Amino acid sequence: MAGDADSGGLPGGEAAEEMGMGGEEERVATLLGIAEECDTEEELRLLLRGNPHPVCYDSFLPCDRMTIAQGVLKAIHVRKMVEAGCRVKIWIDDWSAFLNNKLGGDMEKIQTVGRYMIEVWKSIGMNHDGVEFLCSSAEINSRADEYWPRVMGISTHRKIGVVRELRECKKPTAQFFNPCMQCAGIFFLEADICQMGMDQHEVNKLATTYSDNRQEKKPIILSHYLLPGLKGQNKMSASDPASAIFMDDEKAEIDLKIKQAFCPPKIVKGNPCIEYIKYIIFPWFGKFEVVRKAKNGGNKTFMSVEELVMDYESGSLHPADVKPALKEAINQILKPVREHFENNKEAKFLRDTVKGYSEVNSE
Repeated sequence: MAGDADSGGLPGGEAAEEMGMGGEEERVATLLGIAEECDTEEELRLLLRGNPHPVCYDSFLPCDRMTIAQGVLKAIHVRKMVEAGCRVKIWIDDWSAFLNNKLGGDMEKIQTVGRYMIEVWKSIGMNHDGVEFLCSSAEINSRADEYWPRVMGISTHRKIGVVRELRECKKPTAQFFNPCMQCAGIFFLEADICQMGMDQHEVNKLATTYSDNRQEKKPIILSHYLLPGLKGQNKMSASDPASAIFMDDEKAEIDLKIKQAFCPPKIVKGNPCIEYIKYIIFPWFGKFEVVRKAKNGGNKTFMSVEELVMDYESGSLHPADVKPALKEAINQILKPVREHFENNKEAKFLRDTVKGYSEVNSE
């Protein structure tokens, strides 16, 4: 699974070069646009000032059905990183999936899911120029003498509440060792920037603590936003299919899920429909188009999140306006994925194989 994949249609790579990386301020703004938190902006500026092509670390766990948070949102983030001149290394963390007993700890199944996820990104148009996918088990096995001593060193900086976590919790010991392995991957790949979700604070803290104590290059931490579940949960999860949109969902499934989504009138905070528009639709299309009858205000194209929020909070934009438009936009994004996996025989076989794993796990 290591190596570059074919390039797609989203701006990035060669397209980014044609547009130009821009100056320091533009590059900083592009990367900060990904982050809910940045540790630290000053260090990010210094890095970009001295390095036109920093290495940016990202990772994914190949285990469950792929949600739009993993598929669409990551494609958007990768596009922005490439536009900012980054060389993106995406860590296919099959070892973490194994340690967490995903897919019954079957490494062959885990790696098949990894290949499927890469195929989904190709189909949606993630441009892979300047992007490298690296399988953790293969990379670690090839340079074990570099990787494992670093894991051991990092483990000396990780503190856990033994009574609470090991006696009261029934998790295998391997899962408590996993953050040390995840953290080691950041240094193993010589990352200048670490781009992970807001839920990865422990790994990020380990990385900064370890670098401070060992006087190693400290990675800049960009923690990205977590897309909520459709029922209003803090994080979209594949474990709750009714509250997650999957990359392989059919149009009718998406229509029903959004129709039933939590979307209180005039309330923006905690409203997943508004959040999806903000973090997926606007970055993808640069606008949000609402189609409605003249008596309800007529059609309107929103060109900014601020304009959308103002209308929604005032009540001039109703959930009954938002939901149909959101369904249409998401289905438009996912249409190339459906077509690719229906028309490409190898991709279709890969999808059906992975779907079979999910069906077995749900029994």
